[in-house]
Amino acid sequence: MTTMTERLEEYIAVRRSLGYDLSFTARVMRGFAAFADREGEDHVTVDLFLRWKESFGKASNNTWSTRLGMVRGFAGWLQGQDARTEVPPAGLIAGKVRRGRPYIYSEAELAAIVVRASKLPSRYGMRGLSCSTLFGLIAVTGLRINEAIGLDDDDVDLDAGVITVRRGKNGTARYVPLAPSTVVRLRAYRAERTRLLECTPGPFFLMESGQRPTDCCARYNFALVSQSLGLREPQRFCKHGCGPRIHDLRHTFAVRTIIGWYRKGLDADREMIKLSTYLGHAKPEHTYWYIEAVPELLQLASQRAERTLAAGISKGNGR
Repeated sequence: MTTMTERLEEYIAVRRSLGYDLSFTARVMRGFAAFADREGEDHVTVDLFLRWKESFGKASNNTWSTRLGMVRGFAGWLQGQDARTEVPPAGLIAGKVRRGRPYIYSEAELAAIVVRASKLPSRYGMRGLSCSTLFGLIAVTGLRINEAIGLDDDDVDLDAGVITVRRGKNGTARYVPLAPSTVVRLRAYRAERTRLLECTPGPFFLMESGQRPTDCCARYNFALVSQSLGLREPQRFCKHGCGPRIHDLRHTFAVRTIIGWYRKGLDADREMIKLSTYLGHAKPEHTYWYIEAVPELLQLASQRAERTLAAGISKGNGR
């Protein structure tokens, strides 16, 4: 009998070969597959999903809507191989996934995160060195966490001051230019990393094990830093807790960039296309979302619209 875990790994391999980034999805779905294996189930059913949900513990409907979507995608693929497979209906979980309001870090908080991350303990100091540089890079470029930890040395051209993201969220590649100060920091990191680990070119970010940090590793260390700074409540049993996330570093970069346009009097609509490309958004409306999600941006956009409208009326009356 082929186990659910074996079927899942085949599914993940196929999706990744098509350019999809499944780091987070794979972690969640491996938990589902392990549960199915323990239950002696080798195919997906609605009952299996509900039993997994019941055994998992407390979580919001939005969280379970996301997990349901992951299981539905896997089940849809599996159904072509096994007619016994049931694809759980989309409406099985009451609730709708909604994008929460992003947390926008202050300049002081960003600086504190980088400094505190540099002090994360480890034998040779690589943990602090890598985490502080990783968090700082995300904050100044808006990279997604998996794009950042997935970088190889060849992707980071410090002579040209450009990072190549080979596989973004939608499987597309893009170039991300770097500020001179960021180039200096990354060059120092690369030199110290190479000195400590005596490594050959490979992954750009490395932990003391000589391995690339995982998504889970990055989020865990960020949670520790956040708790130590009071951005999250301290937790027992190494739990991450709730509060500002590592992904909010990306949100902060985007929001501060847009605020800068309004304050400089730039054409936000024209600049938005550039930012959408820079961030790797599939659609410009994903970038415009920030205006609705952040009160300060919505106020700036409204003021701009009022001035434009007033200027148009004044011009019309002068004819």
